[in-house]
Amino acid sequence: MKQILRNSLSILAVCCLALSLNAQNACVEGPNGPEAPGTGGPCVNTVVSAVPFLRINPDARGGAMGDAGVALSGDANSIHYNASRMAFAEQDVALGATYTPWLQALGLNDVYLAYLGGYKKLDEFQAVGASLRYFSLGDIQYTDVNGQSTGTGKPNEFEFALAYTRKLSERFSASLTGKYINSNLASGQEVSGTVLEAGQAFAADLGFTYRNDNIRTGGGKRNKFAIGAAITNIGAKITYTQDTVRDFLPANLAVGAAYTFQLDEYNEFTITVETNKLLVPTPCDGTDINCDQDAIDDQSPIAGIFSSLSDAPQGFGEELREFTYSVGAEYWYDKQFAVRAGYFHEDNTKGGRRYLTTGLGLKYNIFGLNFSYLVPTSAQRNPLDNTLRFSLLFDFGATADAR
Repeated sequence: MKQILRNSLSILAVCCLALSLNAQNACVEGPNGPEAPGTGGPCVNTVVSAVPFLRINPDARGGAMGDAGVALSGDANSIHYNASRMAFAEQDVALGATYTPWLQALGLNDVYLAYLGGYKKLDEFQAVGASLRYFSLGDIQYTDVNGQSTGTGKPNEFEFALAYTRKLSERFSASLTGKYINSNLASGQEVSGTVLEAGQAFAADLGFTYRNDNIRTGGGKRNKFAIGAAITNIGAKITYTQDTVRDFLPANLAVGAAYTFQLDEYNEFTITVETNKLLVPTPCDGTDINCDQDAIDDQSPIAGIFSSLSDAPQGFGEELREFTYSVGAEYWYDKQFAVRAGYFHEDNTKGGRRYLTTGLGLKYNIFGLNFSYLVPTSAQRNPLDNTLRFSLLFDFGATADAR
């Protein structure tokens, strides 16, 4: 029963949500070590979790920079990456709205991510923020194990988050974010006599930022440097039934840095690098007969986070392959027009997502508009292949530091 329920929900999630469309493969021992069965290729053992929509980047600015953003300057979408960025934001109040089509290359027009975010500076040291993330999976035709129709539905998921950040010194800030998560994939449907219900969970994020905006160079120029780190989606497991079937949230560790060059009065250039790792236990790959998948699945959320740092079946080398890498660049002219580009890399054995990103930004008075576009660079399909996404931003009132 436990496996049937997992498979039923996983099929729906993978078809409509998965950040990587590679299926998890069992591995076998080959002449040169573990390999995918029947192919002789690399052993694919992706790390999976429930509610992967929490890891979809909702920000067109960061989306145009290789999905990097943990160390960028604060804006209305900071909560997704690292809420502590808000403490250094240049505006008193900011609001943002983003629309991201999903699986548009397959002709689906009713699957999308919508995101609203914003913050308010309480004073020069503190800020509060909130965000709402909504993921629509469109119209779904449900069937039973025999392929007979059991009705239609409109599965959806959402997350509501509240954040508080404070400067602990002139150049260092920390943040705490609380979240409520609701995942309604197949509420009311019955699988082998068990009625499914909406999954619910609470989670928290921790964020940290070090930022120096006063690196003086020749000619009176002031360059900027920032380091950001965040652990996101730390929370209780989620379940879609009344029994013990519970799955990990996509807890994630992100660490990044950004450096901004003030070229002259009108021109500014930023480069950022970032790495991310899911803090979710690595599943058994089939090569170790002593690996107990049930024991892995039954770990507590905190135990799962710690074990995820050293539990890869193939050792430290595989653990390193679970990190993704992003690099991005942003050029601003007169703080009114921006050009962005980036690259994202994931190992072939962990999903194989690799793509270039590009985008533009426009800002006039309090109004801003960002666009991003994803170009795949590997055979691995991405749900955002050749998709244009955009964000609207509204900034109100410069802070004393910015003025």
